[in-house]
Amino acid sequence: MREHKKLESLMLFSEVATRLSFTQAAEALGISRGYLSEQIKRLEEALGTALLIRSTRHVRLTEDGTRVHEEMRGMRRSLLGLERSLAQDHDSLAGQIRLTAPALFTERFLVDIVKAFQRRHPEVSIAIDCSYTRHDLTLADFDLAFRATHRPPDTLVARPLLAYRHICCAAPAYLAACGRPAAPAALKAHHCLTWSGAGDWAFSSASVAVEGRLAINDHRLLKRECLRGAGIIRVADYLVEQELAEGALEEVLADHRPAPQTIQLMYPRLSHPPERLKAFIAFIEAHFATRYPQNDRLADAAHRRRLGAVERDRERARHGDPEK
Repeated sequence: MREHKKLESLMLFSEVATRLSFTQAAEALGISRGYLSEQIKRLEEALGTALLIRSTRHVRLTEDGTRVHEEMRGMRRSLLGLERSLAQDHDSLAGQIRLTAPALFTERFLVDIVKAFQRRHPEVSIAIDCSYTRHDLTLADFDLAFRATHRPPDTLVARPLLAYRHICCAAPAYLAACGRPAAPAALKAHHCLTWSGAGDWAFSSASVAVEGRLAINDHRLLKRECLRGAGIIRVADYLVEQELAEGALEEVLADHRPAPQTIQLMYPRLSHPPERLKAFIAFIEAHFATRYPQNDRLADAAHRRRLGAVERDRERARHGDPEK
């Protein structure tokens, strides 16, 4: 097998090894499954070793296949780095920045930040992948990622931006009708609006299995139903900060909030990052440092309401809930 064909076959093998599926790899590459399978067979013959173990429904790597896959990962990272360095104009604030971020963070913060940045630098275009997929930035073609994590990969530069907590809240009408849960275990007697497939709610002391009549895989719709008095939700506090400040929602079980999580800004290590990327990173950091210097995102009115709710929870825990 000629060198250029061997390199092509190695790249095809890398896609199969990453996905462990000939069908998915062929779809991603835009080629037929039969052609892909034939190229892998020829590569194995040229190398004189089996790289994959195939069965009717599964594909797995041999020991030699694992070694080749790791080498190809390094080669793909090098090629991606070369493409990035060649495509970047390091001397001007122009070109494209590719971002990946969670949907709620994008809606609440990122879109407005991007618009403000582009008012200053109109020649910079920004593409946002709005999802919860944890792309490998050393392989995927993204410049920056925003992720909630305490342990960012060592291969990336990580800068903490925003601390937040998951809190429970409900509409005043619901609380007036059904009372306030005095402890997490009391949620079993309440209508809990849950994220689809996430029936356990974590608190500072333990996790509680909750049940409800409605489960939706969209936090915005859960918030809408909560505002209508349908039950209690557990969401990131930044999603409901305005409703808490206005009194449309009230926090419950404030004494049992879990430990905070952190939104991290992460990006690959580049020896010569382009000016547009450096400017955007600085703009993002300045935005959060200025507006949330101590991660206090609730207005004074909401803060007073929260303290009042805590006191009411404590009183009901000591003396029982007269509204029940």
